[in-house]
Amino acid sequence: MKNQNKLAKQNQKSNSIYQEKCRQARVIFNLKFNLLKLSIITTFASVLLIYSGKVPAEKVETAQGIINRIVLLTFKVTKDVNENFDDESKDE
Repeated sequence: MKNQNKLAKQNQKSNSIYQEKCRQARVIFNLKFNLLKLSIITTFASVLLIYSGKVPAEKVETAQGIINRIVLLTFKVTKDVNENFDDESKDE
C-alpha cells in the first residue's frame, strides 16, 4: 500500500512537472515568435526609412542593432531557462 501511494505521488509530481514544462514551452514559443516578427518588421521599416531619406542610416542601424540584441538575448535566456528546467526535472 505504501509503495502504491509513493508511486502515485511520484506520478503526480512528474505529471505536474510535464504540464509546467509544456506551459513554459508555449509561453517561450509565443515570446520568441513575437520577437522574431518584431525584428522582421523593424528590419523592413529600417530599409524603407533609409531609402526614403527621412532618417539617417546611422540612427536606423543603431536602433536595429539594439532590437536585434534584445531578441538574441531573449532567445539565449529562454534557452538557458529551459535547460535549467530540464536539469531540475532529471534530478527529481
